[in-house]
Amino acid sequence: MRANVNLFWILTVFLAIVAGVYIGWSWADNASHGLDHPEWAGTVAITLTAVLSAFIAFYLGRVHKAQGAELPEDRLDANIDDGDAELGFFSPWSWWPIVLAAAAALMFLGLAVGFWISFIAVGLGVIALVGWVYEYYRGNFAR
Repeated sequence: MRANVNLFWILTVFLAIVAGVYIGWSWADNASHGLDHPEWAGTVAITLTAVLSAFIAFYLGRVHKAQGAELPEDRLDANIDDGDAELGFFSPWSWWPIVLAAAAALMFLGLAVGFWISFIAVGLGVIALVGWVYEYYRGNFAR
């Protein structure tokens, strides 16, 4: 977590410098056109991005101090496998995710083209979801 905190502080400093350069550059460009102000949309966006990065760095720093735990990324003797989280079990031969994705695509098509298609998508989606959840309760792979 210490590495993340340092990266966010570096990002904050970088964005603050970029915001200053952007303010000066846009002010100089606007002055050549007879305006006496910087370009506000980019100035506010870059400045608030720097502020958000500082908030995240401050928060992560406080969490790191409060918990005191080291992530595998912070240790020099850590292995690659130390950072792997358990993702769960996924069936490599299941067709239900494809059916569920088709139902979601059909739902978006129904919202874009005709709302009546959405009713078909909801039915197909319920069938696909139930089939995916209960695929290990019957058939060859029942437990």
